[in-house]
Amino acid sequence: MKQVIRIIGGRYRGKKIPFPDSDGLRPTPDRVRETLFNWIMNDIQNARCLDAFSGSGALGLEAFSRGAFEVCCIENNRMVFNHLKPIISSFNATNLYVLNTDACEFIRQTKKIFDIVFLDPPFSSDLFERCLNDLSHSPSLVLGGLAYVESPHEIAVNPLQWGILKQKKAGLVYYALLRKH
Repeated sequence: MKQVIRIIGGRYRGKKIPFPDSDGLRPTPDRVRETLFNWIMNDIQNARCLDAFSGSGALGLEAFSRGAFEVCCIENNRMVFNHLKPIISSFNATNLYVLNTDACEFIRQTKKIFDIVFLDPPFSSDLFERCLNDLSHSPSLVLGGLAYVESPHEIAVNPLQWGILKQKKAGLVYYALLRKH
């Protein structure tokens, strides 16, 4: 059975996005997305964004709706990728696309440069820490760029690499907005 999220702001506000029932797939809730996009409202216009663990597409599509110039969505799960690909194609935009690959590997190898990276990996994994470490050593996120992270535990970062701009907790989810030093 398919579930549905909706884009909550911007050009595509109200558009419904179905997503499959897949183990570990839990879209960022509306109120958390609203908080996040309030935090980055002055940074999202014309930004180049990476939605590293796209899943339902909630974060990447929200960013695109709110004026991001480019959004690259990464989804490693083939079934979820196959579901997300036609949804993203329905936006008819060459600057909104999805790739079926490993997010951490993509961050290490890409020549693309992003202004904002969304890291919302499967909840019980250690991928957020691994990808954040890769981002701190990679030119794929510009110096001064933003990283949004979600985690099942309190978020701690190396203060030489990252500054915590904002952080909150909603239910069992800790989330934070970081700036790359």
